[in-house]
Amino acid sequence: MRLFRRGEAASTLDLLVAGLGNPGVKHARDRHNVGWMVVDELARRSEVAFKSKFNGRLAEMRLGEAKVALLEPETYMNESGRSISAATRYFKVVPEDLLVVHDDVDLDVGRLQARLGGGLAGHNGLRSIAQSLGTPEFLRLRIGVGRPGRGDRRAVADYVLAPFDAHDDREAMVTRAADAVEIVVADGLEEAQRRFN
Repeated sequence: MRLFRRGEAASTLDLLVAGLGNPGVKHARDRHNVGWMVVDELARRSEVAFKSKFNGRLAEMRLGEAKVALLEPETYMNESGRSISAATRYFKVVPEDLLVVHDDVDLDVGRLQARLGGGLAGHNGLRSIAQSLGTPEFLRLRIGVGRPGRGDRRAVADYVLAPFDAHDDREAMVTRAADAVEIVVADGLEEAQRRFN
């Protein structure tokens, strides 16, 4: 069964994919920016360019028959909802047709989990989005970044604001997560869960 609905008041999009991250060169390779990395990979695959819109970077594209918009909020993580809610209003996207791609310290490095709704797990980006939309019932693709290892005395906040380690294989992780987004679009959430969770 497809996730997407059509009708008179329907969205002009099939799916809005928002990757979470922080703006600025110093954050570009941070674990916390893995959502942006995935959205960048999707844009690269479809050869689409970003433009400034909704306090972020927006690109529109087609994946098969589906019309998809990619969004990278540039509001800093804890204000992500401001950018995303503006985009959902503009495109008339209901929360269930919003897919937020984000880092998750509660999953092992590289592990993926696609889901609809759920808790906020102390993630400031998710909290901001849920507050702005008035609901936590949006799609998520959680990308595991793990926690500081044994002997690593960094606070979790410092850990996610640091680059991936070489052995984490960031490129493979981003590629696999972009594949998962494409499956959500083509075949729906349940198929993505079956293949990637």
